[in-house]
Amino acid sequence: MKHTSSIVSNQWLFENLNHPDIAIFDCRFSLANPQEGKQQYETSHIPGAYYLDLNQDLSSKVQQHGGRHPLPDIEEFSDKLSAMGVNYEETFVIAYDDSRFAFASRLWWLLRYLGHKQVAVLDGGFNGWLASEFPVTDILPTSCKGAFIPQPQTQMIVDRETVKNSKDSSHTALIDSRDNERYQGLREPIDKIAGHIPGAMNYPWKEVTDSNGYLLPREQQSQRWEKLENDREIIVYCGSGVTACVNLLSLDLAGINTGKLYPGSWSDWISYYE
Repeated sequence: MKHTSSIVSNQWLFENLNHPDIAIFDCRFSLANPQEGKQQYETSHIPGAYYLDLNQDLSSKVQQHGGRHPLPDIEEFSDKLSAMGVNYEETFVIAYDDSRFAFASRLWWLLRYLGHKQVAVLDGGFNGWLASEFPVTDILPTSCKGAFIPQPQTQMIVDRETVKNSKDSSHTALIDSRDNERYQGLREPIDKIAGHIPGAMNYPWKEVTDSNGYLLPREQQSQRWEKLENDREIIVYCGSGVTACVNLLSLDLAGINTGKLYPGSWSDWISYYE
Protein backbone atom coordinates (compact mmCIF):
# COMPACT_ATOMS: atom_id res chain seq x y z
CA MET A 1 0.00 0.00 0.00
CA LYS A 2 1.44 3.34 -1.09
CA HIS A 3 0.18 6.34 0.82
CA THR A 4 1.65 9.82 0.53
CA SER A 5 -0.19 11.78 3.24
CA SER A 6 1.30 12.27 6.70
CA ILE A 7 -2.14 12.17 8.32
CA VAL A 8 -5.16 9.87 8.04
CA SER A 9 -8.71 10.17 9.35
CA ASN A 10 -10.23 7.67 11.75
CA GLN A 11 -12.84 6.89 9.07
CA TRP A 12 -10.08 5.95 6.64
CA LEU A 13 -8.37 3.77 9.22
CA PHE A 14 -11.63 2.05 10.12
CA GLU A 15 -12.23 1.22 6.46
CA ASN A 16 -8.69 -0.15 6.07
CA LEU A 17 -8.29 -1.69 9.52
CA ASN A 18 -7.60 -5.20 8.27
CA HIS A 19 -5.38 -4.31 5.33
CA PRO A 20 -2.30 -6.59 5.43
CA ASP A 21 0.11 -3.78 4.58
CA ILE A 22 -0.90 -1.56 7.50
CA ALA A 23 0.73 -1.56 10.95
CA ILE A 24 -0.83 0.47 13.76
CA PHE A 25 1.06 1.78 16.77
CA ASP A 26 -0.35 3.09 20.01
CA CYS A 27 2.01 5.77 21.38
CA ARG A 28 0.00 6.99 24.36
CA PHE A 29 2.23 8.18 27.19
CA SER A 30 2.19 10.38 30.27
CA LEU A 31 5.30 12.27 31.34
CA ALA A 32 3.83 12.49 34.86
CA ASN A 33 3.14 8.74 35.05
CA PRO A 34 5.34 6.77 32.62
CA GLN A 35 3.38 3.53 33.17
CA GLU A 36 0.01 5.03 32.34
CA GLY A 37 0.20 4.79 28.56
CA LYS A 38 0.90 1.09 28.51
CA GLN A 39 -1.78 0.46 31.11
CA GLN A 40 -4.29 2.34 28.96
CA TYR A 41 -3.19 0.35 25.93
CA GLU A 42 -3.59 -2.99 27.70
CA THR A 43 -7.10 -1.97 28.77
CA SER A 44 -8.31 -0.66 25.42
CA HIS A 45 -6.72 0.06 22.04
CA ILE A 46 -7.44 0.06 18.32
CA PRO A 47 -7.63 -3.56 17.09
CA GLY A 48 -4.28 -4.84 15.89
CA ALA A 49 -2.27 -1.98 17.36
CA TYR A 50 1.11 -2.59 18.95
CA TYR A 51 2.40 -0.41 21.77
CA LEU A 52 5.56 1.70 21.66
CA ASP A 53 6.67 3.40 24.86
CA LEU A 54 8.31 6.83 24.69
CA ASN A 55 10.96 5.96 27.27
CA GLN A 56 11.52 2.29 26.49
CA ASP A 57 11.10 2.18 22.70
CA LEU A 58 11.20 5.64 21.17
CA SER A 59 14.21 6.85 23.22
CA SER A 60 17.48 5.51 24.58
CA LYS A 61 18.90 5.78 28.09
CA VAL A 62 19.57 9.25 29.45
CA GLN A 63 23.23 10.24 29.64
CA GLN A 64 25.00 13.30 31.04
CA HIS A 65 24.36 15.08 27.76
CA GLY A 66 21.95 14.40 24.93
CA GLY A 67 18.74 15.47 26.62
CA ARG A 68 15.89 13.71 28.43
CA HIS A 69 14.81 11.63 25.45
CA PRO A 70 17.84 10.72 23.30
CA LEU A 71 17.06 9.04 20.00
CA PRO A 72 16.73 5.25 20.30
CA ASP A 73 19.46 2.84 19.27
CA ILE A 74 18.78 2.38 15.57
CA GLU A 75 19.40 -1.37 15.43
CA GLU A 76 17.33 -2.14 18.52
CA PHE A 77 14.49 0.05 17.32
CA SER A 78 14.58 -1.50 13.85
CA ASP A 79 14.46 -5.00 15.35
CA LYS A 80 11.35 -4.03 17.31
CA LEU A 81 9.68 -2.70 14.17
CA SER A 82 10.56 -5.88 12.29
CA ALA A 83 9.04 -7.99 15.09
CA MET A 84 5.87 -5.94 14.76
CA GLY A 85 5.52 -6.65 11.07
CA VAL A 86 6.98 -3.50 9.55
CA ASN A 87 8.63 -3.97 6.17
CA TYR A 88 10.89 -1.14 5.10
CA GLU A 89 9.31 1.14 2.46
CA GLU A 90 6.32 -1.21 2.13
CA THR A 91 4.26 -1.21 5.32
CA PHE A 92 2.08 1.84 5.90
CA VAL A 93 2.60 2.72 9.56
CA ILE A 94 -0.09 4.65 11.44
CA ALA A 95 0.71 6.17 14.83
CA TYR A 96 -1.76 7.51 17.36
CA ASP A 97 -1.87 8.90 20.90
CA ASP A 98 -4.30 10.95 22.97
CA SER A 99 -2.04 13.99 23.36
CA ARG A 100 -2.51 16.07 20.22
CA PHE A 101 0.22 14.19 18.30
CA ALA A 102 2.83 14.77 21.03
CA PHE A 103 4.10 11.18 21.01
CA ALA A 104 2.68 9.82 17.75
CA SER A 105 4.63 12.47 15.85
CA ARG A 106 7.83 11.24 17.49
CA LEU A 107 7.28 7.85 15.84
CA TRP A 108 6.28 9.57 12.58
CA TRP A 109 9.50 11.57 12.58
CA LEU A 110 11.70 8.64 13.64
CA LEU A 111 10.48 6.53 10.74
CA ARG A 112 11.04 9.39 8.30
CA TYR A 113 14.51 9.86 9.78
CA LEU A 114 15.21 6.17 9.14
CA GLY A 115 14.11 6.53 5.53
CA HIS A 116 10.61 5.06 5.84
CA LYS A 117 8.18 7.55 4.30
CA GLN A 118 5.14 5.30 4.52
CA VAL A 119 3.98 6.69 7.87
CA ALA A 120 1.15 8.91 9.12
CA VAL A 121 -0.46 10.03 12.35
CA LEU A 122 -4.13 9.46 13.14
CA ASP A 123 -6.11 12.70 13.12
CA GLY A 124 -7.98 13.11 16.41
CA GLY A 125 -6.01 10.29 17.98
CA PHE A 126 -7.53 7.64 20.22
CA ASN A 127 -10.10 10.05 21.63
CA GLY A 128 -11.36 10.79 18.12
CA TRP A 129 -11.55 7.07 17.42
CA LEU A 130 -13.67 6.59 20.53
CA ALA A 131 -15.87 9.57 19.66
CA SER A 132 -16.59 7.95 16.31
CA GLU A 133 -17.62 4.78 18.16
CA PHE A 134 -15.19 2.64 16.23
CA PRO A 135 -14.13 -0.72 17.74
CA VAL A 136 -11.55 -1.15 20.49
CA THR A 137 -10.11 -4.25 22.11
CA ASP A 138 -7.90 -5.46 24.94
CA ILE A 139 -6.49 -8.33 22.86
CA LEU A 140 -2.73 -7.95 22.38
CA PRO A 141 -1.37 -8.68 18.90
CA THR A 142 1.18 -11.43 18.46
CA SER A 143 4.68 -11.01 17.08
CA CYS A 144 4.72 -10.68 13.32
CA LYS A 145 7.75 -11.07 11.08
CA GLY A 146 8.82 -8.07 9.06
CA ALA A 147 12.07 -6.69 7.66
CA PHE A 148 12.83 -3.11 8.61
CA ILE A 149 16.20 -2.06 7.22
CA PRO A 150 17.01 1.47 8.42
CA GLN A 151 18.52 4.07 6.15
CA PRO A 152 19.28 7.02 8.48
CA GLN A 153 18.82 10.44 6.91
CA THR A 154 21.52 12.19 8.91
CA GLN A 155 20.79 15.55 7.28
CA MET A 156 17.52 15.64 9.26
CA ILE A 157 19.25 16.20 12.62
CA VAL A 158 21.67 18.72 14.07
CA ASP A 159 23.77 18.64 17.23
CA ARG A 160 24.41 21.29 19.85
CA GLU A 161 27.50 22.64 18.12
CA THR A 162 25.58 23.19 14.91
CA VAL A 163 22.87 25.07 16.80
CA LYS A 164 25.49 27.09 18.65
CA ASN A 165 27.23 28.08 15.42
CA SER A 166 24.08 28.90 13.46
CA LYS A 167 21.67 30.37 16.03
CA ASP A 168 22.61 33.95 15.16
CA SER A 169 22.73 33.43 11.41
CA SER A 170 20.26 35.29 9.21
CA HIS A 171 20.08 32.14 7.10
CA THR A 172 18.79 29.98 9.97
CA ALA A 173 15.43 29.96 11.72
CA LEU A 174 15.66 28.40 15.18
CA ILE A 175 12.22 27.30 16.39
CA ASP A 176 11.33 26.69 20.05
CA SER A 177 8.23 24.46 20.15
CA ARG A 178 7.36 24.74 23.84
CA ASP A 179 4.53 26.70 25.43
CA ASN A 180 5.16 30.44 25.44
CA GLU A 181 5.54 30.61 29.24
CA ARG A 182 8.37 28.09 29.12
CA TYR A 183 9.93 29.85 26.14
CA GLN A 184 9.91 33.13 28.08
CA GLY A 185 11.28 31.44 31.19
CA LEU A 186 8.24 32.37 33.27
CA ARG A 187 7.50 28.74 34.10
CA GLU A 188 9.68 25.64 33.95
CA PRO A 189 8.01 22.47 35.28
CA ILE A 190 10.61 19.97 34.04
CA ASP A 191 14.11 21.27 33.38
CA LYS A 192 16.51 22.78 35.92
CA ILE A 193 17.05 26.00 34.00
CA ALA A 194 14.32 28.19 32.48
CA GLY A 195 14.47 30.19 29.27
CA HIS A 196 15.29 29.50 25.63
CA ILE A 197 18.23 29.23 23.27
CA PRO A 198 19.32 32.75 22.22
CA GLY A 199 17.89 33.73 18.85
CA ALA A 200 15.03 31.21 18.93
CA MET A 201 11.49 32.10 17.88
CA ASN A 202 8.48 30.60 19.61
CA TYR A 203 6.03 28.44 17.66
CA PRO A 204 4.14 26.41 20.32
CA TRP A 205 3.44 22.86 19.15
CA LYS A 206 -0.14 22.94 20.44
CA GLU A 207 -0.98 25.46 17.72
CA VAL A 208 -0.89 22.62 15.18
CA THR A 209 -4.17 21.08 16.41
CA ASP A 210 -7.41 22.14 18.02
CA SER A 211 -8.19 21.32 21.65
CA ASN A 212 -9.63 17.94 20.62
CA GLY A 213 -6.48 16.85 18.86
CA TYR A 214 -7.63 17.39 15.27
CA LEU A 215 -5.25 18.95 12.79
CA LEU A 216 -6.03 22.55 11.92
CA PRO A 217 -6.64 23.09 8.17
CA ARG A 218 -3.60 22.80 5.93
CA GLU A 219 -4.04 26.44 4.93
CA GLN A 220 -3.43 27.40 8.56
CA GLN A 221 -0.38 25.14 8.71
CA SER A 222 1.04 26.99 5.72
CA GLN A 223 0.17 30.38 7.18
CA ARG A 224 2.03 29.56 10.40
CA TRP A 225 5.29 29.21 8.50
CA GLU A 226 4.93 31.92 5.86
CA LYS A 227 7.65 34.10 7.36
CA LEU A 228 10.16 31.24 7.33
CA GLU A 229 9.87 29.99 3.80
CA ASN A 230 12.79 32.09 2.60
CA ASP A 231 15.12 30.86 5.32
CA ARG A 232 17.71 28.41 4.10
CA GLU A 233 17.62 26.27 7.23
CA ILE A 234 14.95 25.58 9.86
CA ILE A 235 16.02 23.97 13.13
CA VAL A 236 13.31 22.86 15.52
CA TYR A 237 13.63 22.01 19.21
CA CYS A 238 11.50 21.66 22.34
CA GLY A 239 12.29 20.38 25.82
CA SER A 240 13.65 16.98 24.83
CA GLY A 241 13.11 16.49 21.10
CA VAL A 242 9.62 14.97 21.36
CA THR A 243 6.95 17.64 20.85
CA ALA A 244 9.22 19.44 18.37
CA CYS A 245 8.19 16.64 16.02
CA VAL A 246 4.65 18.04 16.01
CA ASN A 247 6.03 21.22 14.46
CA LEU A 248 8.06 19.16 11.99
CA LEU A 249 4.83 17.41 11.03
CA SER A 250 3.18 20.81 10.57
CA LEU A 251 6.05 21.97 8.38
CA ASP A 252 5.74 18.82 6.28
CA LEU A 253 2.00 19.34 5.84
CA ALA A 254 2.72 22.92 4.80
CA GLY A 255 5.01 21.59 2.09
CA ILE A 256 8.23 22.52 3.86
CA ASN A 257 10.29 19.36 4.24
CA THR A 258 13.63 20.96 5.08
CA GLY A 259 13.06 21.26 8.84
CA LYS A 260 15.74 19.68 11.02
CA LEU A 261 15.47 18.38 14.58
CA TYR A 262 17.84 19.19 17.40
CA PRO A 263 17.17 15.91 19.26
CA GLY A 264 18.68 16.91 22.58
CA SER A 265 16.78 20.20 22.57
CA TRP A 266 16.63 22.48 25.63
CA SER A 267 17.43 19.68 28.09
CA ASP A 268 20.69 18.97 26.24
CA TRP A 269 21.51 22.65 25.75
CA ILE A 270 21.32 23.44 29.47
CA SER A 271 23.20 20.27 30.49
CA TYR A 272 26.41 22.15 29.66
CA TYR A 273 25.53 24.93 32.14
CA GLU A 274 24.25 22.95 35.12
